[in-house]
Amino acid sequence: MPSIKIGQHLLNRLKEINIDVVFGVPGDFNMPLLDLIEDDPELTWGNNANELNASYAADGYARIRGAGALVTTFGVGELSAVNGVAGSYAEMLPVIHIVGTPSTKSQAAGAMLHHSLGDGNFDVFFNMSSMIACASAHLKKQTAISEIDRVISQALLSKRTGYIGIPIDLIFCEVEIPGSLPPLQTQLPKNPPQVQEIALRVVSDAISKAKFPVIIVDGCVLRHRCQKQVQEFIERSGFPTYVAPMGKGAVDERLQCFRGCYSGNVTLEAVGEEIKQADLIIEIGSIKSDFNTGNFSYALDRSKTITLHSFATIVFCAEYQKVSMMEFIPLLTQTLPEQPRVFDLGPRHKPLPIQPGTEITHNYFWQKVPEFMDENAIVCAETGTAEFASLNMDGPVGTTYITQILWGSIGFSVGAAVGAAIADRNRRVYLFVGDGSFQLTCQEVCVFLRHGLTPVIFLLNNDGYLIEKLIHGPERAYNNFQMWEYSKTLDYFGAHLEKNSKMGCPKVGFEGKVATRDEFEEAMKQVQANPDKIHFLEVIMPQFDAPRELELLVANSENR
Repeated sequence: MPSIKIGQHLLNRLKEINIDVVFGVPGDFNMPLLDLIEDDPELTWGNNANELNASYAADGYARIRGAGALVTTFGVGELSAVNGVAGSYAEMLPVIHIVGTPSTKSQAAGAMLHHSLGDGNFDVFFNMSSMIACASAHLKKQTAISEIDRVISQALLSKRTGYIGIPIDLIFCEVEIPGSLPPLQTQLPKNPPQVQEIALRVVSDAISKAKFPVIIVDGCVLRHRCQKQVQEFIERSGFPTYVAPMGKGAVDERLQCFRGCYSGNVTLEAVGEEIKQADLIIEIGSIKSDFNTGNFSYALDRSKTITLHSFATIVFCAEYQKVSMMEFIPLLTQTLPEQPRVFDLGPRHKPLPIQPGTEITHNYFWQKVPEFMDENAIVCAETGTAEFASLNMDGPVGTTYITQILWGSIGFSVGAAVGAAIADRNRRVYLFVGDGSFQLTCQEVCVFLRHGLTPVIFLLNNDGYLIEKLIHGPERAYNNFQMWEYSKTLDYFGAHLEKNSKMGCPKVGFEGKVATRDEFEEAMKQVQANPDKIHFLEVIMPQFDAPRELELLVANSENR
């Protein structure tokens, strides 16, 4: 029987699920595995500044490629990554967290090792991480191959995180494998045919009777990567279509039937009125979290709502278990008339047009910036003003939006932008991050540089934690922090050092501060003309100016 190193098998399975970059930080219990990664011509080591940022990068990478991975060391490293991994779990992303642990001999002896709690318990961190993983394993030689396959398969199927602890002495340990290993199981089982047939008949009947049906597309469509099937359903039906905040980017906004973003009381008023008129609501891949539903004001009438999800189809009050949308939607599309229905709703409703002035307000910024963006952009918008302003942003064709509406960890966007940028170097990344969030994770700018990535970074400087000020304590000192010379960020992180340029550090385009609309537009012309360079714009905004969507959300959250 042929044999393979356990560590190599793990890496082979990562490559099998479309991973070519592994993020993380070196530690003495994981470095033999890093040797394998560095020596593998098909893999790149992420080389992050810290484990938290690495977990954010793996998350952003997974949103573009379908899965992500990070490697940390036992105890101190894995705990530093836990916040980001929990975010991936909450937001349904298959990120594989690999932890290098002490040798099997040391663990069996209960040795008092560094990075441990000094009590001989080597399961404590594994137990912690098992609470934020759909599958977890601490590898043993006899079952390592099957356990690696189980965890990765379950993570892919569940769209949740997986945890693999690998003792340092097992990384190069050779074990026997069958002559030809079967591929990982990553496809859900087929829907039960009889139940699906009944559900299809009931849903088709409801659609045929509806006079004003609408579609609301949400985040699980993106997680299960079934945008194509949903798009075909929308086009053939012709039904007015909306996205929830977490579903932004799942629908081609050029479609004539696309009507905007729906999020309860946070919605543009005219959009909300259209939803109220509907006599049938078809929600696809819904995620009913507070910020995704306008603080639960997304109160759809269940008696006229059909829910298509990954685990079931729900028609009004009847639930058809295991009839998943991925198989069901194409069948439903085939039942529709060949000619789509036509609804005369007039032009799509938009935010207020740009108001006059010279300051860079949110009203101006989010309507102006898309004019300078490339098609197929990746927009990474930070929790707070950027995230909520992007909901009604008219991005270029093919834009992907990366936000963290459910988990909401500030600083997430910087690491996530690194992961997204390296996941697809053919697409331009636009990072929108507030000054407060940037101070948490700014170290990842050096990782952009190290990998030769060329994002456009917008540092939105409104002098403090604006979202927190709007929620409570607008004049409180705890919502403020030390001002930085943000516009010098690229310089500080070594963008102009000769040594770094020899390593492949990208050329620098615009780096500076813009405080007026004229300055911003001149800078953006330079950005647009230099797609092969990294750009950093410190955008000065009025201190208490906020997107309309954020103001409404805060106003509706007082009794949360």
